[in-house]
Amino acid sequence: MKTIGLIGGMSFESSAVYYRQVNEAVRTRLGGLASAEVLMHSVNFAEIVALQKAGRWDLAAKRLSDVAMGLEKAGAGCILICTNTMHMVAGDVETGLTVPLINIIDATAEALKAGAAKRPLLLATRYTMEHPFYAERMKRNGVEIMVPDADGRTATHDIIFEELCAGHVRDRSRDRLLAIIEKAKAEGADSVILGCTEICLILDPNALPLPGYDSTTIHAQAAVDFSLEDAIGMRAA
Repeated sequence: MKTIGLIGGMSFESSAVYYRQVNEAVRTRLGGLASAEVLMHSVNFAEIVALQKAGRWDLAAKRLSDVAMGLEKAGAGCILICTNTMHMVAGDVETGLTVPLINIIDATAEALKAGAAKRPLLLATRYTMEHPFYAERMKRNGVEIMVPDADGRTATHDIIFEELCAGHVRDRSRDRLLAIIEKAKAEGADSVILGCTEICLILDPNALPLPGYDSTTIHAQAAVDFSLEDAIGMRAA
């Protein structure tokens, strides 16, 4: 079993989901009392958000790069940035590593293709929905995304930062997100990407008007696949 390195804290609400899902997946696959070999460095999200708002993605990249290299030095066999938005700097983080960085966008794209989803709606932070890094990487994977209109993007962003990242899950916000999905469905969306790692706290991907793809679960499963690749092979032999 390879050790999984998690860069967490962005927010810690979703990082806790990562930790639980990674360990549950390992226990399911190996049985008994098996759990994952995990290293997590949880950063102060307030500092990262301040850099985002200031447009200092260079400093955010340096911060996450230092954390990633520390995890590798401590024994991590792969690295995960436990947030979609900060994959804007994934290339910079990856440059300093000799172990794989498992990219959440690539993993989600593979799941979409496996499900034959061709026109997904992306629900995420404003940075992820409006900056080209996400759409361009999805396009390289053969997936064309849709995003909500301006009002929908603002509502989604505010629900994420003002509520979910603070641990608040409100029914009226769930209803607002479902209305955004219904509108996208009418406009031709065939699926939904829960493209912020906190959205799984408020939306069940299996109970939506369209097929849902939860990036948090997909990313965690990809890490476990990598971690157990040799272990499963040895057991099968």
